[in-house]
Amino acid sequence: MPLIHFEMADSPERTQIGEGLVRFAVQAGRLETGRDDGKYFLHHADGCDADGKRIKPGDGFFFDTNTGDILCEEHGNDRNRSDT
Repeated sequence: MPLIHFEMADSPERTQIGEGLVRFAVQAGRLETGRDDGKYFLHHADGCDADGKRIKPGDGFFFDTNTGDILCEEHGNDRNRSDT
């Protein structure tokens, strides 16, 4: 499960995730917990790792479980194509 596509970010800082992704988020140093509005979140306030572009609420984005990178739609699609 190297590259996960999220269809819509919850906020510019974080997106809620399920328990199946917690291990990957911990390995990447991107797990956020302790919030009233959910149990587990993927932290992405630093934006796209390719160019720093912030992920906006409603934007799609990618999480590379191998590298821990967060990628915007454009760079995630590029990486996805290059990995196949």
